[in-house]
Formats: sequence, C-alpha cells, structure tokens
Amino acid sequence: MSSHLRLIDPRDAPELARALTRNREFLAPWDPVRGDAYFTPEGQLSVISSLLAQRSRGEAQPFVIVDEGAVVGRLTLSGIARGPFRSCDLGYWLSEDRNGRGIMTSAVGEAVDWAFGEAGLHRVQAGTLRHNVASQRVLVKAGFEQYGIAPSYLEIAGRWQDHVLFQRIDDSTGR
Repeated sequence: MSSHLRLIDPRDAPELARALTRNREFLAPWDPVRGDAYFTPEGQLSVISSLLAQRSRGEAQPFVIVDEGAVVGRLTLSGIARGPFRSCDLGYWLSEDRNGRGIMTSAVGEAVDWAFGEAGLHRVQAGTLRHNVASQRVLVKAGFEQYGIAPSYLEIAGRWQDHVLFQRIDDSTGR
C-alpha cells in the first residue's frame, strides 16, 4: 500500500482545502457545521497553525494521510494528557474516493504505534456516531474495543448526537 501518515505542514493548506471542498457533502453528516471559510486555503492554514501550536505544547499530533502522493485525509491525536492518564483522542477523515481500501485502518494503526511508542501513551480513545458503521469497522480492525455510549457527546451536523466510544490500551504498559 502506498499510503502513509506524515506530520501536517502549512504547505498542505491548499491541497487540504481542495480535498475538503470535493468531499464537503460526503463529510457533512459526520462533521460539525462548518462555514465556507473553513474550506479555503486560508481557513485550512488557520486550522493547521492551531494544530501545530497544540503540538508544540504537547497537546496534539496532527497528521495528513497521503496516498499515491496526494493528501487524501487528516488524522489527529488530540487532547494528549500525560501523568497518570497518558491518553489521547483520535479523530480522522478520508476522501470518499479512498474509502474501502484499508487506507484509514492502516493510518489508525500508524497513529496508535506513534501514540504507544514515541509518545509513551497508555490509551487512545475514539468516538463515532452511532450510525457510522464504516468508522466503527475501521476502529475494530485497528484493535479498538467498544466500551460505552456517550449521550449528546458532540454537536455534529447541527445537532447534539450520541457517540459510541472505543479505546485501545497499550497492553505492554499493564492494565
């Protein structure tokens, strides 16, 4: 497979803006409501700058997903907590035309390897909408297990929606 993760870069803004614009309708049911500015290179540069600032504080690790030389999605480990918690949240999106090819499962695996390896975390958490079966399949294939339901967890597509919660624990750190 020719896909991989790499650290996001400000130079990714135009390509991310194009990918998000192409996938705007496809991603809308799974995302917060976003204004038009979000889908511009300037809007993406603002997002990237914020993510890189969080990274510099040790709070996030933002990646782009590259397939056949093109940026086709984004994956972010956010809310990185140290100390006794050593945990983070996983979020991602992938271009519609790349779905069903194992790209996201591979990307999630790479991100978890980074979290448990370089970052020294113990737990990675992810939430999906109850009806997002495809994303749930990705997580299960990547070794996550469902552990709960969070009512009205996030405002997605303009309304507060329940999420199915998944986690993956680094068994090498003990339970």
